[in-house]
Parts: sequence; C-alpha cells; structure tokens
Amino acid sequence: MTTFNDFGLSNALLGAITKRMGYTVPTKIQEDSIPWIMKGKDVIGESATGSGKTLAFGCGIVEKAEPGKGIQALVMTPTRELAEQVKDSLIIMSSMKQLRVAAIYGGVSIVPQIDALKTADVVVGTPGRILDHVSRRTINFMHIKVLVLDEADRMLDMGFIDDVEKIISLCPKKRQTLFFSATISSDIKGLADRYLDHPKEVSAVKYVDPSKLKQMYYDVDRNMKLSLLVHLLKSEKSGLIMVFCNTRHTTDFVVETLSANGLDAIPIHGGLSQEKRLKTMDMFKKTKVQILVCTDVAARGLHIENVSHIYNYEIPAQPKDYVHRIGRTARAGEEGKVVNLLAHEDYDNFSRILREHYTFNIEKMEKPFAPKIKIPEKKRDNFRRGGFSRGPPRGGSRGPPRRGGRSDQRRSR
Repeated sequence: MTTFNDFGLSNALLGAITKRMGYTVPTKIQEDSIPWIMKGKDVIGESATGSGKTLAFGCGIVEKAEPGKGIQALVMTPTRELAEQVKDSLIIMSSMKQLRVAAIYGGVSIVPQIDALKTADVVVGTPGRILDHVSRRTINFMHIKVLVLDEADRMLDMGFIDDVEKIISLCPKKRQTLFFSATISSDIKGLADRYLDHPKEVSAVKYVDPSKLKQMYYDVDRNMKLSLLVHLLKSEKSGLIMVFCNTRHTTDFVVETLSANGLDAIPIHGGLSQEKRLKTMDMFKKTKVQILVCTDVAARGLHIENVSHIYNYEIPAQPKDYVHRIGRTARAGEEGKVVNLLAHEDYDNFSRILREHYTFNIEKMEKPFAPKIKIPEKKRDNFRRGGFSRGPPRGGSRGPPRRGGRSDQRRSR
C-alpha cells in the first residue's frame, strides 16, 4: 500500500500532512500525480470534486517555494470560497516552512490584499481580482515557479478563459504548470496544448461511491414542493443536508419557508457578501446548522464532510451541474442519498440528465402525505402567483420524464 512516505517529501511537509492534517494514505489522484509533480513535470489531473487535488498540487508548491523570495506560486480558482479553502490548506501544509499565503478575490476591500501581496510567497485568487492587481501593479509574477489552474472546467464555464490566458501569458515561461479539473473537455485540452510542456495526464476514479449513493425522485405539483421538502427534512434521519436551488431568489425564499416551519437553515449564493458567505460555510462545516440551501456556487471544489443528503429543489439546466451537486455525498465509503423534487418545469432538465447519464439509477418514489406548511407572509402573494416555481406553458409536458425519452417542455425561467 502506498503512503505519503513513498513520495520523497521533506520531513516538514510530511509532518504537516500526517500529523496536522491527519492523512497517511493518499487518494488515487494524489498517488498518481504527486510523483510527477515532485519531479517538476507539468500535469493535467482529472478527478472529482473533493478527491484531494489541493493536497496534490500543494506538495509541489510547498517544496519549491521559499520564504521571503517573492511570489513563487500562483493558484487560480473560480470562486472566492475555493480560494479561501485552498489558502487555508496551503497554510497548514507549509506551517513548518512558514510560507506567507495570500488569497485575493472580489467582493471585499482590495487594500488589505495589496498589503498582503507585498510579503506573499504564494497567492491564491480568482482571475478577475488577479487582473485587477495586475492593472494596479500590486502583484509581481517575475519569480513564479508553479502555476496552478484549479477547477479548470468550472473556470471555463464561468467565462474566465480570456482572463486565464492573459494571466498565464504574464507568468515566466520557465515554470511548472498544473491543471486540475473534475472533467477534461476539449477546451481544457486546447488550453493545455498551448501552455503546458509535454504534460503528464493522470485520471482518478470518481470519489463518489456509486454503490453507496441512492438517487430518487418525487413527482409533485409545483405548489406542493415546499410542503414535501419540509416533510422529508423533518422525517428523515440525516447528517448534514444540502438543498440546491437554481437562483438566489429561490434560495432565500426556501430558507425563509424552512425557518417559518421550524427548520434551522442558512443560505449561500453569489448575492451575499464575502464575509457572510465565509461565515455561513464555517457554521455549516462545524455542524452549527444542519441545512445549507444554496445555488451551484457551493457545488464545486469545496470540501465539506458528512453530507448525507442532497435535495434538488430545482433541477439544474446542465447535466454536469447535477453531477457536481450529487458529488457532495457518498464519499469515502459513506452512504448518501439524493432526492429530486420534480414539478412540470423540471421535466426538461431532468430528461436531459437521464439522456446524458443513462447509467444513473434514479428511482421514482411514492409521494407521501405532506401536511400543510406556513408560507412567510411577505412571500405569500408571490408564491400563490407561482412566482417562485412557475408551471409549464400551455402544451408543455404533462408527465414525468422517462429514460431516453424527450420532453417538449421548455424552461420557463
């Protein structure tokens, strides 16, 4: 059995991983990629969210960077939350070396970031804010030895490709470049062909254990979705729970409704301040609140343990977003459950998921009786008008989707 002792890591880094982080046996992506990273090779790593990619590229950064010699490593991430998470991990990994790690992203004051960059050895940031610092001449790429693109597919999905390429072009040509992604698309391959030098490709099996994951759906009238959600949340034994919605507006509405019905829930979405988002994630990870209602901002990259249930209050338009949502549970040998609530407006998206991921076994469940619930007063009128969950247009689909079938339903959002 391979252990971290087999990678030739320094005693300081090995101690941080095994003693401070508590890891002794590497995950598949770590086992396959760390040897190449330690040899200084460029790497394209494909592995699911939560499989240990940060520790893999972190080994290369910590071993190569030296305190007080300028910014020697740059990690690009698609979201603020992931930037903070990566920063925290790198601080722990480099604790014996005392590297200075700075996280830079939008939504917060730029002034403290400018101060942090003056002494930083490693920088983790989102593309937009990195370029903001470039324009202000408050960041210097001259000494970069390691460049990392984390969650590369998400970066491209969010439209950061031009920013990413501009940042890459500003870095020294003599460097090690590491791309990590849940999926390796043709666009990422093209990016790698342009900027990586004979990269080693590594791919790990999915971290989610399909044998431990139970997927199901309930066919429900749109005006009964909330009642069914409240009933299921109250009747199921569970660990941490994530409820996914497609919009910020619906996320806030669901949280208010759950709270009005005696369920402690908190929201996270792009409309919240960075301080609020970080506080929310901290509360959820520390199990101070059991239910997190969120948009897809929380589905990618973030490491959250002990999530036993995923509820899709709304079905995402893109099948890959569904995959990333359900990837939050059934990890590391633990069991997990995914519950999809389907009203008319969800049929088209759900059919698309079934067509693209035909191996998924998503079982239809008999709908239980769900008692009437309280709707927050200020939302009641909008709820009655269907403002949060509109029905299908005239002539739309009138039954739940079947595997391999088509639905004429068009998204009403």
